[in-house]
Amino acid sequence: MKTKHILIATALTVCLAIAKDAQPPAPVAEIAKVETAAADTPLVQIAVLLDTSSSMSGLIEQAKTQLWKLVNEFITAKQDGKTPVVQVALYEYGKSSLRAEERWIRQIQPLTRDLDKVSEELFALTTNGGDEYCGAVIERATKDLAWDANPKVYKAIFIAGNEPFTQGPVDSKKSCQNAIAKGIIVNTIHCGSESQGIAEHWNQGALLADGKYLVIDQNQAIVHIEAPQDKEIVKLNEQLNSTYISYGKEAPMAKARQMAQDGNAAAKAESGAQVQRIISKASANYSNTGWDLVDASKQKDFDITKVKEADLPEEMKKMSAEERKAYLEKKIAERTEIQKQVLALNKEREAYVTTKRKESAKTDTLDTAMTKALRSQAEKKGIAWEK
Repeated sequence: MKTKHILIATALTVCLAIAKDAQPPAPVAEIAKVETAAADTPLVQIAVLLDTSSSMSGLIEQAKTQLWKLVNEFITAKQDGKTPVVQVALYEYGKSSLRAEERWIRQIQPLTRDLDKVSEELFALTTNGGDEYCGAVIERATKDLAWDANPKVYKAIFIAGNEPFTQGPVDSKKSCQNAIAKGIIVNTIHCGSESQGIAEHWNQGALLADGKYLVIDQNQAIVHIEAPQDKEIVKLNEQLNSTYISYGKEAPMAKARQMAQDGNAAAKAESGAQVQRIISKASANYSNTGWDLVDASKQKDFDITKVKEADLPEEMKKMSAEERKAYLEKKIAERTEIQKQVLALNKEREAYVTTKRKESAKTDTLDTAMTKALRSQAEKKGIAWEK
């Protein structure tokens, strides 16, 4: 088995396939068990396919730390004047402990906005020797996921690994052709030298599906440029967490997951994961309508008076209807202000980091390579970034 390392996640993104079409009104206490986006809300769908066979610990480490940064690429993006909603799916392949009848492939999360769940799953990943079938996992992702049929949606698969791309019982070329036939771009990320990746046909997969062939130095750590704004962003996270109003049966577990992923990101602060996670939490793409009343209030049919008293947190159970409404409005205002502060600080830090990065001669790692692919491809779908 060749030595491998590094790469991907997005984001970036990530648990339930989120329907984009309008759904029948649901009781408020059930909001976001299937999160919906307005019919005219732009959508980005990204599936990340990770090789978890032996010696891929570096790849998994990169995925853990860079999910938030990749999702954050769309914070300042606009399509038809609106910020896109980002959904992320996650697969692992090539680990011998997976099921042979499934060709050593496991769908970890379907397309979802539940970024905390995606992060939780990434931190739980382990590696083990096995057979890596790129064609099979691309075929699974293409067929299984709830890809949106709208041609304006940016749909992309990112597959990472370093065994021959053509291994396995499923024709990898045909899998890539079938993906692009559905409007799904396939980007291939070879963990090794460019020449070896070409010899093992990783470039062919990208060529067949309008994607990019990316090469990563698997031995190079992600470079996080510390900025003067980082400490203040970290401080604001505590205030941000205080604005969450838990409700419903799912709340205790979901809140615990949120705190756990804050801790996981903080443990990887040297990679930039902590700062990038907080920036994500300040964006529209971090949504917890299923257990947080502030996020739930953004839903079209939300009505605080229809939330059962038993589903409310203790501090709200003794309040009158008007007091509950006022309390919720206060928390909404607090969060909005904190998020504005975080995003303003991030704008300053991005300018600082851009300048510092130009001074560096480092080769591409996950964050820089994927960013180039994401932006160039999404722009063809009419998605533009603030200058």
